[in-house]
Amino acid sequence: MDESTSPDSSAASSIPTWPPAAALGQDATAKASTSEDDEPGQPGEGAQLLDELQEAIARYVILPSSEALTAVTLWVAATHIQPALQHAPRLAVVGPAKRCGKSRLLDVLTETVREPLITVNTSPAVVFRAIGADPPTLLVDEADTIFGSIKAAEKNEELRGLLNAGHQRNRPALRISGPEHKPQAFPTFAMAALAGIGDLPDTVMDRAVVIRMQRRKPGERVEQFRSRRDIPALHALRDRLTAWLRPLMDTAADLVPPMPVQDRAADTWEPLVVVAELAGDSWPERAREACVAMCAAEVGQDDESNVKTRLLKDIRRVFACYGDPDTVRTRDLLEELLKDQEAPWAEYRNTGLTPRYLGILLKDFGIQAAVLRFEGGRQARGFTHAQFTDAWARYCPEEQPPDGGETTRHGSAVHP
Repeated sequence: MDESTSPDSSAASSIPTWPPAAALGQDATAKASTSEDDEPGQPGEGAQLLDELQEAIARYVILPSSEALTAVTLWVAATHIQPALQHAPRLAVVGPAKRCGKSRLLDVLTETVREPLITVNTSPAVVFRAIGADPPTLLVDEADTIFGSIKAAEKNEELRGLLNAGHQRNRPALRISGPEHKPQAFPTFAMAALAGIGDLPDTVMDRAVVIRMQRRKPGERVEQFRSRRDIPALHALRDRLTAWLRPLMDTAADLVPPMPVQDRAADTWEPLVVVAELAGDSWPERAREACVAMCAAEVGQDDESNVKTRLLKDIRRVFACYGDPDTVRTRDLLEELLKDQEAPWAEYRNTGLTPRYLGILLKDFGIQAAVLRFEGGRQARGFTHAQFTDAWARYCPEEQPPDGGETTRHGSAVHP
């Protein structure tokens, strides 16, 4: 019996094993992933299993990058230790058109994740009742039919809320249930993979490891997936993953590995890095490299957030053009924004940026126009420079001058 699964190692598995000075890529839990019979320099059981899983996935699907293949491999393995995780990352398998391999990847995931629950269309009530203390892995194909249009998204708003809540542990959904109509808490925590054409809702994408599939080029070849022939081998690999990882859940729960990203991205990627640390060998380094590369690739993909940040930058430019006055009229601000032919404002929402749209875009930053007094005693709706300073510092900070000095602001109000 392997040392990692022996009864004598169960007590040790519940003790945090993170070494204070573990080097990047170094096996942080050698006892959890190798046995005494492993030869020096050879990958342990966990690393070998992940290598085999990665090879199996690549046999049937061409992923957009090696980092994406690493991420999918680790995501599959992480489904086998869901009860030990604090966050349940979504896997967003999206593509611009049909025949990009999305459904084929979901086929492979179905046969390798733990307790798959696959559906093309479902209701929140069904999902609520399917999730328990040891949750299944939700697999949703054709997610664009659920969220692909405004009407469909509005109809499935409850399902979107469930997917958002289920990203973090201890976020139950309360529903009136039973003949006595008493409130009942339904668990929502479960890992989920969603495949579809086009991006999923922003709130789902923000909680997901995003795999942007592409159609195969001429000359790119994969094996055909045949259930009768291929599923038994995938199931055997799945069962070996379970046998390796389930005894290590206490160890996994105690691990808090250093992350190369922050905030929600760190929450989403942490389960994948935890699995990589359990495996050891080169997997911890590969996991972090994939995390950095794929998170960086998603920067700017959120169109609405990108537009809002662009607006803040352009408003700062307008203030600078006027000499950084204390106030600027809404009319003058819009006039300057619309002059920029390279900016999206002249064609924003087909009609161009208006005072109403300007207010909507700035609302989330706590910025709104007000009636202000300008030179000559005239009053008009406008904005103050001070309203933007906090948003500029948070969302589009300017680079400091090389000497470390600070730029100064001076000037008076814009003339009406």
